[in-house]
Amino acid sequence: MNSLRNLTCYNIYEKNALFRADSTAIHWNDQDTSHAELFDQTKRLANGLQNLNLPAGSRIGILCKNHPAFFHIFGAASALNLVLVLINRRLSSEEISYIIEDTTPALLICDGEMEEQGKKLQESFSFVENLFVVNREPFNNLYQEPACEVVDCNRHDPYIIIHTAAVMGKPRGAVLSQENIILANQQIVEAFNLDYNRTYLNILPLFHIMGVNLGLATLQAGGRNIIIDKFDPQQVVKLVDEQKVSIFGSFPPILSNILEVLENGETTLPSLESVVGLETPETVKKWEEATNSSFWTMYGQTETSGLITFAEYFTKPGSAGKISTLANIRIADDFDTLLPCGSTGEILVRGPLVFQGYWNSEELNTHTFREGWHHTGDLGMIDQDGYLFFKGRKAEKELIKPGGENVFPAEVEKVILEHEAVREVCVFGVPDPKFGEGIKALCSLHEGHTLTKEKLVSFCATRIAGYKKPRYVEFISELPKTEDGSIDRATIKSQFA
Repeated sequence: MNSLRNLTCYNIYEKNALFRADSTAIHWNDQDTSHAELFDQTKRLANGLQNLNLPAGSRIGILCKNHPAFFHIFGAASALNLVLVLINRRLSSEEISYIIEDTTPALLICDGEMEEQGKKLQESFSFVENLFVVNREPFNNLYQEPACEVVDCNRHDPYIIIHTAAVMGKPRGAVLSQENIILANQQIVEAFNLDYNRTYLNILPLFHIMGVNLGLATLQAGGRNIIIDKFDPQQVVKLVDEQKVSIFGSFPPILSNILEVLENGETTLPSLESVVGLETPETVKKWEEATNSSFWTMYGQTETSGLITFAEYFTKPGSAGKISTLANIRIADDFDTLLPCGSTGEILVRGPLVFQGYWNSEELNTHTFREGWHHTGDLGMIDQDGYLFFKGRKAEKELIKPGGENVFPAEVEKVILEHEAVREVCVFGVPDPKFGEGIKALCSLHEGHTLTKEKLVSFCATRIAGYKKPRYVEFISELPKTEDGSIDRATIKSQFA
């Protein structure tokens, strides 16, 4: 019987309803929902979904801004052993269509802004049997009495699929189990001393692994989630003070925008204890001088169920934090030989936080999990104290991270080369004052053609997500080449970054 040694997200909701019944679980639009009410809503939604006769393992696509329904869906899917496909709303229509085609969800749940796109997807894919819009009928009718009949599950069964940056031109769906999520959350609970007195502000989107981690970890600790559907720095400052927020996550330029609001000196956000994410040393220094909170640096991937190293930023400057309790991290050379501390090579990971594999990608999984390790494609060095220092990315998995999002150069290059005027292109990351890292495209044109930066960026905007568009474009007559005639990426980055 699988349930004997299983712990599910649904079980955590149930436990909170038993021991924290009247405490607030969710605050949204000036309304509080208790843990008992959250569990009741989750049970009723699960019953409605069960009445749709979805077999265990069926996928549900989610195209929503942050909303309390996310937490109902997390719990209901856990109860019924269903799989949630969390889709980045900022992706282009073409990219979203690929994810739907790849995962074949039986139903889509979207918000009002994404309704038209949801309808087009349902028309395009016959396997999408139902489309629901949160806060509207018939979605509201899914909340039905009595409680559902809980479906047994295996701890390694798929629970969440999040598509990461493209590998070989296509985004790949990283499959996470409930065990992956719960154990990753428990590390966060311990690292940030989360308990029923702590409050998390959901600035990060709940379709992003870090948003999932921090939101569900707070719930796992019996704490409280404050939900906002979009980032507004003035609203954030107001909510942190009014709701006594303890922790939130951040990617550039979130902190810089909040710091501008704090310049009036009206508050230092006294309740705030921790902020975790990515930032420049200068911004972190300003943040810690302006508030009472500590900024925590980190490293992780969707494929590692989120964070696997973290530490207060200035504990060991330049590091990405200390290796977490449940992650076994080593460094290897190009031949998969494990290297001693102080060596630079590829970051490899073992342990219960490693994802279940990429959806429908057995060949890629075999390669990624070779020698019994998850190969991250990232380069790093571990010192004698167990702190990881990030050293970039392997050439075949070069990655740009504007504002915390993942963008592979090859993905952008493929789109740019579709423009009739472009002969060659090299896309790479450059320092960006607003987003931490920016996307630059160095292009050469076919003879007799002209092209402006503005026209090229507009062209890209019709084909890929807005955050994947190049912010910087430069045209030259001929791109530097290596001896074998291929584009010399190293020279380009040294000369044009």
